[in-house]
Amino acid sequence: MSLRAPPGDRDLTARLNFGVVNLDKPPGPSAHQVAGWVRDLAGVGRAAHAGTLDPKVTGCLPVMLGDATRLAPVFLEGRKEYVAVLELHDRRPADLDDVITSFEGEIYQKPPRKSAVSRRLRTRTIHAIDVLEARDRQVLIRIECASGTYIRKLCHDLGLALGTGAHMGHLRRTATDPFDDRDLVTLHDLADALAVAETGNKGPIRGVVAPAERVLRDLPAVVVAPSAAEQVATGAPVYAPGVLSADESDPDALVACYTPDGSAVCLGRRVGDPDAEEGLVVGLERVLV
Repeated sequence: MSLRAPPGDRDLTARLNFGVVNLDKPPGPSAHQVAGWVRDLAGVGRAAHAGTLDPKVTGCLPVMLGDATRLAPVFLEGRKEYVAVLELHDRRPADLDDVITSFEGEIYQKPPRKSAVSRRLRTRTIHAIDVLEARDRQVLIRIECASGTYIRKLCHDLGLALGTGAHMGHLRRTATDPFDDRDLVTLHDLADALAVAETGNKGPIRGVVAPAERVLRDLPAVVVAPSAAEQVATGAPVYAPGVLSADESDPDALVACYTPDGSAVCLGRRVGDPDAEEGLVVGLERVLV
């Protein structure tokens, strides 16, 4: 069978059918609506967004195109970063900073009533929370947290701890690993780049639609021989004789497998020693070729 070309050698159709757009979501539409617009603009059969954002929330919303939709599980294990306006219901206390930073670490959360998941108490990790600016009863905060953290609920709980009551005002997501707000593109950027591509100029589209391998950037890599990649394409796991090299990783870690030219082959869990002469090394979770 024919494997996918290296990321830098793909033509426009191949890029759109295995690509990702680091989209700056506008306020108003749902994340699902925005992903649908990207799908229709790109002319691909499927598109999926990474991590739901409520209609009023803006910012980093990676949208995977075509076969790249198979990479959605990667975003379940990464960190998120948000900038939020905390709207206090009373005069802000003198110990504001200390109370807010005390929320770093593990916290308990119950999903809100309108959420799509069961409302059971769960733990989430706040890796960092900082006060960026405070003015009257408004406090601008930055939160780095585990996936699945409800920022609206966090703001409510901060208000209780501060003794003032509080709710979330504007919210913007500034990062969802491995993407951040340094190279966001808008829907207009995508539409313009596609229009220019139709004239034969592929430069802009290369800056707007990244190869889907970018989603896998932070995962441990396993490089497999082309013959092993062909076996993976038919549903076979990765065995030791087909492994050319492997990053260090914990057992059962999520890893990304590539051909020697950098083309993604599969997502899987490391279940064996890549330095062994035989045996299973990577159990498949998503085939990407």
